[in-house]
Amino acid sequence: MTRHRLHNETWGFDSNCFVCEPKNAAGLRIPFDHDDDAATVVADFTLPEDFSGAPSYVHGGVILAILDEAQAWATIAVGGKFAVTAETTTRFVGPVRVGRPYRVEARITEQTSRLIRTAAEVCEAHGDGAGGAVCATTTATFAVLSPATAKDAIGTELAGSDRDYVRE
Repeated sequence: MTRHRLHNETWGFDSNCFVCEPKNAAGLRIPFDHDDDAATVVADFTLPEDFSGAPSYVHGGVILAILDEAQAWATIAVGGKFAVTAETTTRFVGPVRVGRPYRVEARITEQTSRLIRTAAEVCEAHGDGAGGAVCATTTATFAVLSPATAKDAIGTELAGSDRDYVRE
């Protein structure tokens, strides 16, 4: 597995992302990696009780945010495009508990010039890097942003060409 860390600065902008930005004191601060060999985006995380819904379960909305972020990173790192969520469907299979290790993994299932379809899941994590029981699965459709719309969203020119936003 060839993994490298994903950073917004790679594409030429700063972010205060709730899910992934390490400088956001109120956020989840989950670091995402791009697995080049598997063409996936992966993150390992353990959440404290600050993000609970039921006393020992992570709030479902927080899990949705993690799944959405993983898929958004997949559109950038794997698909080479900036895109926004147009539609998502999630199925909660089992609880995600506070204080326990989990892994989220996202991949592209289909890509056209205007849309990117993705799938992701949250699984229990094991020390050997293998995934355990699936806790949540999702599929989503992302609308690809034009370079001008992406610039408007992030406030600056993107690093890379108009066609490919992935780092060189």
